Amino acid sequence: MPASATKALRVAVLADSDTRWKWGALTATRISPGDTDIHLDGYLLRGRATPTPRQLREVGVGADSLREVTAVEFLRAMDAATGEESYDVLVLALVGGGVQAMLHGLGRVWQDRADRPVVATGYVGVVYEKLADGLLLRHGADLVLANSRQDAERFRAVYEGVGADAAAVTEVALPFLGGAAYAGEPGGDGDRDSDADRPYTVVFAAQPSVPDSRKDRTYLLERLIRHARLHPEREVLLKLRSKPGEHTTHIEELPYQKLVQRADPPPNFRLVYGHMGEVLDRTDLLVTISSTAALESLHRRIPTVVLTDLGVREALGNHHFVGSGCLASWDQLDAGHRPAPDAEWVARQGIAAQGGYETAFDEARERIDGLLGRPGGLPPLAPYYTPVTAPGYLPGILARHHLAPDGTPLPGAPAADKEPGPVRQVVRRAARGAYRHGVQRVAPVIRRMGEL
Repeated sequence: MPASATKALRVAVLADSDTRWKWGALTATRISPGDTDIHLDGYLLRGRATPTPRQLREVGVGADSLREVTAVEFLRAMDAATGEESYDVLVLALVGGGVQAMLHGLGRVWQDRADRPVVATGYVGVVYEKLADGLLLRHGADLVLANSRQDAERFRAVYEGVGADAAAVTEVALPFLGGAAYAGEPGGDGDRDSDADRPYTVVFAAQPSVPDSRKDRTYLLERLIRHARLHPEREVLLKLRSKPGEHTTHIEELPYQKLVQRADPPPNFRLVYGHMGEVLDRTDLLVTISSTAALESLHRRIPTVVLTDLGVREALGNHHFVGSGCLASWDQLDAGHRPAPDAEWVARQGIAAQGGYETAFDEARERIDGLLGRPGGLPPLAPYYTPVTAPGYLPGILARHHLAPDGTPLPGAPAADKEPGPVRQVVRRAARGAYRHGVQRVAPVIRRMGEL
């Protein structure tokens, strides 16, 4: 359906975590062509990171409908969505393996349909690890969205390097950038009158899995608390992604909430949750290891620091910020250092701090508009990985989602057509709780015992 038609654009988003739901839903609205009205249906893939109602409220992105599904249930829903109920665009907001499984499953479901939806996928934030692996698992979508010029160039190089079609790579930007530009420190010439009396606020944006050791996480917490003690006139906030027992995109074995119980923070230090944009509204200095929050902060021209205390290493992801002008240590921050971001580096990251963000999605909109209006419909999905190109890898990827190598459901795959009963819901919650207990309590103990 061309964007010029009067019917509302029907869009579906399949996501496997709170952050990917946020990215997927916002991306769906950003890339939809023209001023078309959008009907958005959300599907949450059942798994260890399925967002809780609290997490969904905190994300603050709604939909016309939202339901939890297994992979096979989702494929069944896509097979049944025909005629007036068919979708125009599908956004796969999943880990790479999930995207690959859905591409093969959808390829089977839509094998005889030329009017299938346009399929888009991409990344929630900074791509600093498993570049080739993640990209090839996403190959086969009509649009593989790159959040910056730099990423678009890297993505095309990977696809072309293995002989895969790189035409799907489409440059966009992170869909959740926005908010008011930084107005300056409290009491400064550029500060808003309503905020003139607020304290100077330092925010540390924590990450669930970076760093992953107790020693390193304890060190970062101690330095943050030390900064609060050195500057009692400041408000020092530890911004957390989830509460204990919840999971986000990554597993968090050692929540800062547990570590802070053994500390003795001063009154000007506290933990905060909530929407990152709302926290940035009152931030004067954003500090992180490698969180995507750094890009949100830079977009709003808030002073932003990427810490070097634990080294500049690929395992931490802060190597992505080499050349940004944002690298610094806590010692430097304690002494009053303020970073000055490199304008050329910032421009290559799709941050558009100096404007141009509203046009960042034009290429994607035009491509989708063209695909929707393509004579004869769309060709079959064609992932790079097939039983011929990756016979030792692909079957395992698909089996994790209860799919056979040809994309058909495996025997015994969970695919209920109705909501689970009370007993099944209790069992499911208990299983998730047991998994989280194992991740956050049992696994660290076993790891420490192994180090004795």
